[in-house]
Amino acid sequence: MSQSTIQSDVRQYYGQTLSSSADLKTGACCDPSSMSPRLRALLADVHPEILARFYGCGSPIPEALEGATVLDLGCGTGRDVYLLSRLVGPNGRVIGVDMTPEQLAVAREHAQWHADRYGHAHSNVEFREGLIEDLGAAGIADASVDLVVSNCVLNLCADKGRAFSEAWRVLKPGGELYFSDVYADRRIPAELRADPVLLGECLGGALYWEDFRRLMLQVGCADPRILARSPVPLLDAAIEARIGMVNFESITVRAFKLALEDRCEDYGQVATYLGGIDGAEHAFVLDDHHRFERGRPMLVCGNTADMVSQSRYGRWFRVDGDKAQHFGLFDCAPTTAADGGGGACC
Repeated sequence: MSQSTIQSDVRQYYGQTLSSSADLKTGACCDPSSMSPRLRALLADVHPEILARFYGCGSPIPEALEGATVLDLGCGTGRDVYLLSRLVGPNGRVIGVDMTPEQLAVAREHAQWHADRYGHAHSNVEFREGLIEDLGAAGIADASVDLVVSNCVLNLCADKGRAFSEAWRVLKPGGELYFSDVYADRRIPAELRADPVLLGECLGGALYWEDFRRLMLQVGCADPRILARSPVPLLDAAIEARIGMVNFESITVRAFKLALEDRCEDYGQVATYLGGIDGAEHAFVLDDHHRFERGRPMLVCGNTADMVSQSRYGRWFRVDGDKAQHFGLFDCAPTTAADGGGGACC
């Protein structure tokens, strides 16, 4: 299946086949009631037409965004762009890139409405038509973005390797890729990857998790972290009959543009969250196995120490120790569900 055919099928599905999230045939789309209270409260100030045409599978919006430059890959009608617009504030900037003109038309129509709603003197959002596999053509320069987000879009890409490579290119050193997407527990057969309905429903193009891990290594990311995951139910009998042998999950991932190691190594370092991040008053969650309570020191691997000290979160953390002495591998495995790990996609 050619890249141009995939792009055409996706444009058709999201530009014409779907008129609202109610038209979707699976349970990948995120229920707003599952969002964090912090983000759910902000939905009241997003235009109803944009909310009705939201097709994401998570809430890939992290903390500490005041003044940041954010890029939303596959922004659609702009729900996350406008949530981010509120969070970055008038000194921040949000750029949405999408290849579907019909969705971008809806997004642009409400830019001033949101600026007025948020009390911004000028709109701090911009929407650009283009492919997320070619951000250069959309005018996104090297190392120009603090945060790249994406919500259930990367599975739709015709060239996923190039899309991740482009996201990595535009991130500043220490910048963050934070996204939700649908993953499969095996490689999808070619004939199912070519099915336009399965593709449009975010199933046909879902990456096998191990292939995603290998792809991230190729672009320079050695240690992507999972924040949350939940199963994607197949709600349509015809879809279940075609692809029901595959298990799908919505997974939210974060990755930092840092020189990290491909294993968690022990250098005897200790990280302490000092508090002060809005929405994380009592604890900061880095991933599904690192919850930093305010003021409580935590022994961490070298990669985790770098993530909390060399990213935009650094001013809210103290890291004691360096990498002068190595103690071998660090047990950085996630806890099991019985130990309290896991979580919802939102």
